[in-house]
Amino acid sequence: MADFFQNGVITTLQNLTYRPVEELEADLRRYCEPQPLVLLLPALYSEFEGPAMPRIVAELAKTRYLHRIVLSLDRASEEEFRRAAEIMSQLPTEVRILWNDGPRVQSLFRELEEARFFVAERGKGRGVWLALGYALADKRVRNFAVHDCDIVNYERGMLARLVYPIAHPGTDFEYSKGYYARVNEKLHGRVTRLFVTPLVRAFRKVTGDHPFFEYLDSFRYPLSGEFAMIRSLATGIRVSPTWGLEISLLGEVFDKTTPSRVCQVEIADTYEHKHQPLLRGEIDTGLVRMALDIAKTLFSVLAQGGVVLSDATFDTLLATYNRHSRRAIEQYDALALLNGIPYDRNAEIEAVETYLDTLRIAKEQYRDDPLGVPEQPSWARVRAALPEFSERLAAAVEKDNEQAARAVLAVP
Repeated sequence: MADFFQNGVITTLQNLTYRPVEELEADLRRYCEPQPLVLLLPALYSEFEGPAMPRIVAELAKTRYLHRIVLSLDRASEEEFRRAAEIMSQLPTEVRILWNDGPRVQSLFRELEEARFFVAERGKGRGVWLALGYALADKRVRNFAVHDCDIVNYERGMLARLVYPIAHPGTDFEYSKGYYARVNEKLHGRVTRLFVTPLVRAFRKVTGDHPFFEYLDSFRYPLSGEFAMIRSLATGIRVSPTWGLEISLLGEVFDKTTPSRVCQVEIADTYEHKHQPLLRGEIDTGLVRMALDIAKTLFSVLAQGGVVLSDATFDTLLATYNRHSRRAIEQYDALALLNGIPYDRNAEIEAVETYLDTLRIAKEQYRDDPLGVPEQPSWARVRAALPEFSERLAAAVEKDNEQAARAVLAVP
């Protein structure tokens, strides 16, 4: 049984009783009828070829409270797009697929670029952003949820618990973020355990107890890809197209609402997805690339919030991060010992040394270009510049999906 302790500045909703998913969904069917909910799924086609996406589709087939599912499909040929449409057609919920590599959507990307909106950076952030823009075109929709598509042990209760706090009429939350334990035969989640959390705590020590650091440090799993939000918040946020998506989103939420209207929800006991390699010196792949993008995004968010990032700040930050990350290793070593989990302390130290190298690189790249990769604009801004864009996006998606549906029906 989880604890019920509340710490930090956001509300933590633990899984105390393992309430049956059928009860949660019965409530959600009532709550979501007047306040429609859309699920956004950013996915690579390759995830349909592995174990995760087939399981996710099978679990979502049992849900009855979603207004629509929007699949933002990346790196897919026309044949693969049609195959994904065929797989998704088994769902009882209305499904729309954004074929990001298709000629219609690519034409819209070019239109946005001509209007000086940066949308060239391919990645999860762009996929989420585009799906959100499409979903916002439906004025009936009030709530939005997002989760990753590489969850090997997915259960539909994850989604139900995630959206419950924003859907329930008796709560006042605008943003809900999922958390869970990343452990099976060993402890996972190295980027969170050994990089992000020690880095945030180092910043708190070096620059003072800025409210944003206390807010970030309140999240048990700040890099989780599972979150839900209300319409008014979704309309005005900007997101990073890089691996910094989750940090940039938390920064936007902090800027647009108050911590009292933010919660984190325990959506699973454990969470299993594909694991990225951590290769020292390989700054374009795996967890090093992820940490690099996260660090630069965090630097940018902090600078926009008025935190001065001088050379002296960075030098002190590196030393303080090193101390906090070594302390984290001691803590997780003790945790593993108590639970009988194998723990490679030397490998954890090597990971921290790799992250220190990454922070040095992030500092230099940030110094060369403090603004970094532009964030995807808010949809409020897109509509201000291109009033008819959402409608054209919706029309393009409808045509793509109509063609895919005809192709599926034509298959004997």
